[in-house]
Amino acid sequence: MSLALLQEAATTVDYGAFAAIGAGLAAIGAGIGIGRIGGSAMDAIARQPEMQGKIQASAIVILAFVEAVALFAVVVSLIK
Repeated sequence: MSLALLQEAATTVDYGAFAAIGAGLAAIGAGIGIGRIGGSAMDAIARQPEMQGKIQASAIVILAFVEAVALFAVVVSLIK
C-alpha cells in the first residue's frame, strides 16, 4: 500500500456509531431527569395539596427545559 492510501484510510472514519451512542445517552439522561422531576413534584403535592397548581406549573416548565436540552444533545450528536 502506498502512503497516500494509508493516509486516506486513516482520515475517513465513520462517526455514526458514536453519534448513536451520544443520542442514546441524551435520551437516557432526559428520561432520568424527567422521572426525578415528576417524582419530586408528586411528593411535594402529596405534602402540600393546596400548592398543586404552582408545583405542577413549575414542573412542566422544568420538564420543557430538560426536553429541550436533550433534543439539543441529540441534534448535536447527529451533526457530522
